[in-house]
Amino acid sequence: MAAHQQQQPQQAVGFEDYLPVMAERLGEEGLMEELAAGFRLLMDPASGLITFHSLRRNAPLLGLGAMSDDDLRGMLAEGDFDGDGALSQMEFCVLMVRLSPDLMDQPRRWLDDAVAQASHFLFTS
Repeated sequence: MAAHQQQQPQQAVGFEDYLPVMAERLGEEGLMEELAAGFRLLMDPASGLITFHSLRRNAPLLGLGAMSDDDLRGMLAEGDFDGDGALSQMEFCVLMVRLSPDLMDQPRRWLDDAVAQASHFLFTS
């Protein structure tokens, strides 16, 4: 690369961006296994939780190495339901699903279709 050319920074894509595709390809059980594997990748082996330090240490593996400490703490706080300052596997899985609204699009469409069909049946019969 020539010295005068600047290298374009790579844009990090969050893990959650792939959840709808993963869910479609892997099914519910496969998706949960992948989320568990992601949790193990980020967790602190000593505590069995995702802590600030384990997240900071492993964030570059997910393309999140440039995130500030405040951003990482914010991510932890968003999913920390029990207030212990870390994420359990359950908290991590819930957070990943919450951060992926597209994951729920298909079930939402099914529900909308069912409601529309029921309404049509009730009001046209």
